[in-house]
Amino acid sequence: MPTIVCFGPGPKFKGGISNYNTSLAKTLDKNPDNEVHIVSWTNQYPSIIPREFVDKTSGSDFMEGTGIQVKYLTNYNNPFSWKQTARYIKSLEPDIVIFQWAISIQGIPMGSIAKWLKKHSNAEIIFDLHFVIQKEGSSIDGKLTKMGIRHADTYITHAYKTVDELKQLFPSASYLVNETGERSKNNSVTVIKLFHPVYDLYQPDPDFDIDGFKESLGLKENVFLFFGFIRKYKGLHNAIRAFKKVSEQRDDVSFLICGEEFWATLDTSKFTTKLKRGIFGIAQKLLLKNKESEQDYRPLSLVNELGFDGSVVVKNEFVPNEDVHKYFQVSDCSILYYLTATPSGVESLTYNFELPILATRVGHFPETIKDGFNGYLAEPEDIDSMAEQMIKFLEHPLPKQNVSEAAADMSWDNYVSAILNK
Repeated sequence: MPTIVCFGPGPKFKGGISNYNTSLAKTLDKNPDNEVHIVSWTNQYPSIIPREFVDKTSGSDFMEGTGIQVKYLTNYNNPFSWKQTARYIKSLEPDIVIFQWAISIQGIPMGSIAKWLKKHSNAEIIFDLHFVIQKEGSSIDGKLTKMGIRHADTYITHAYKTVDELKQLFPSASYLVNETGERSKNNSVTVIKLFHPVYDLYQPDPDFDIDGFKESLGLKENVFLFFGFIRKYKGLHNAIRAFKKVSEQRDDVSFLICGEEFWATLDTSKFTTKLKRGIFGIAQKLLLKNKESEQDYRPLSLVNELGFDGSVVVKNEFVPNEDVHKYFQVSDCSILYYLTATPSGVESLTYNFELPILATRVGHFPETIKDGFNGYLAEPEDIDSMAEQMIKFLEHPLPKQNVSEAAADMSWDNYVSAILNK
């Protein structure tokens, strides 16, 4: 019976990496021959970061009906917990340990844990790379990323762009890159280029009253959806401006914006929040290449500034797991007008509801979105181009079967088969 440890945020945390780690563990757990563990952070980041990361609203339990054992153990701010984590993972006698790598600031604790396991256990150390070059970009990203991921036996990437970035980070290494899961038989570094699997944590409800929910929100006939955390790299400010142009030409459209502002989850009137924001702001100015603080990013103010007449509906809060399906089921397509992009959890979630995607021609999107088939691609930072694609979608809608066909090979089962293909 192989024992597999999935290290990353457990199901009590918000966000795509938690969903991803949970989905991976649940797929591995489908095979009764596997013993699967999630070893999770208790605190993923430095305490100065002014944000609430724990999901305190969802009622559903993703672990229900599984044999997965979840252990919340690793505190970013307590180095003693890092050694404790490594020793606990070793005690499980794992065959494989899969680390979810999604932010360079975790490089020191994750690198420490991986290094200790590499020395003291026989497990294959796999790093599942959601990025190598970070979107925000700080002066120490490269060093922290090297520190975090250098002890891997095997890497997984979701795009060839990430493979290229890995080669730039470790230029002296030789690489075996494949899409099957084959491992190197010599000193080459194994890189398995896969994909971001289609989430199956959230399913459409065939009995859901779509028309009734649509009416309750005041949505019109055609609905564009922005879903997920509101971060600057996701380009919501551009999407709102593009939709304004569309709404001036059509009176049958709505823009449903659904998600919480990433840096507005704490009570700003509290002294502790003010202190955290101040210290974190100073750290950003010292370290970020772009000195503009994302804490001040408030694109929703454009809704009032641009004077929409009820065509924009905003749900500015974290959506409980059990309610996610509602917003996708009342929508016609998903808007991903990102400034930069690595494989996106929202993209994967959209495919699960068979919705076409309107995205910018950045990052990996041209790899996964075939223009005019399962979505439409706009030019980045070009408001007119974005509006044109929205109009094109209204005039030439894309069938759901195209979306299903494009995502047919992007299942968690295929993903796990490649990981276990030793």
